[in-house]
Amino acid sequence: MVLGRRVAALLLGAALLAGCQATGPVGVWSQPSPSASPAASDPPSVAPSVSPSPAPSTFPVPAGVNAGIAVFDRQAGAFVVEQHTTARFRSASLVKLLIALDYLWNRGPGYAIPAADRPRLSIMLRSSDDNAASYFWNLDGRDQIVVRMAGRLGLKDTTPPSAANRTGWGSTGLSAADVVRVYRYLLDSAPAPVRDFVMGNLHQSTPCGTDRYNQTFGIPSAFTRPWAAKQGWHGFGDIPANPCTAGAVASPRPVTADVGILDGAVLHTTGTVGAGDRSIVVVLTQHPTGTLFSRAVAELTRLVRSLPVPGAVLAG
Repeated sequence: MVLGRRVAALLLGAALLAGCQATGPVGVWSQPSPSASPAASDPPSVAPSVSPSPAPSTFPVPAGVNAGIAVFDRQAGAFVVEQHTTARFRSASLVKLLIALDYLWNRGPGYAIPAADRPRLSIMLRSSDDNAASYFWNLDGRDQIVVRMAGRLGLKDTTPPSAANRTGWGSTGLSAADVVRVYRYLLDSAPAPVRDFVMGNLHQSTPCGTDRYNQTFGIPSAFTRPWAAKQGWHGFGDIPANPCTAGAVASPRPVTADVGILDGAVLHTTGTVGAGDRSIVVVLTQHPTGTLFSRAVAELTRLVRSLPVPGAVLAG
């Protein structure tokens, strides 16, 4: 009888063990239900939530260069490349996007631009005119422009110049992630007149800035049209060694400022590439003291050409 009870117990234990093993391999966690942890959505005023991204590749940058890189595929609703996207850089002329949006924000529903201001806004966006930027910067509250737009668009890394004990619009701090967010607002959420005016001007980016620096680096040199671009540069001197004319190559100019998170030589290319503004491309770079403008341009453009950009066609 004792032996019989032991055999029965062993058989019952084996049956229970087999039943447990039938649920799945030992030591493997089952995937949670998609509804278990819903993705956080963007503010309604910005853009739809982002789809999960594939594991991004890492793209090498030259020694001594800091870079924040983002490529966002609007068709897929996902990032293709994300590299140091929250690192903060000196904005240089990229803040002109915020200046223009702040100017237009409360002018609805028609968003009419007075005749005296339209040329200033257009040349600020197309040719990165500094005088126009300074005019609107002083007119609309300086630092408060950045504070307002950061709050409106949910920009997490964007700070006004005063946050770094600076003055002047070019010392605004921002990140690649925030610049993508600005473009997503423009393309997906902004009122049509605002989108058409700002993006229309960026699609007509001129080869030369009004300061005579060549601004065909990065996106304009790497890809065939259609593309739109807003460029930024700082720290290469106030006057280029070889002033730009239409179609000219980038001019060599040594960096004169020290390098720090809001100092030194910065060169940025941002915008959209492909039909229907398919992909948003943002590459922010900071270069060591002594870097020539021509070298920074070559390094940045080479980096942009290496990126996988959906809808893009590389320029010859």
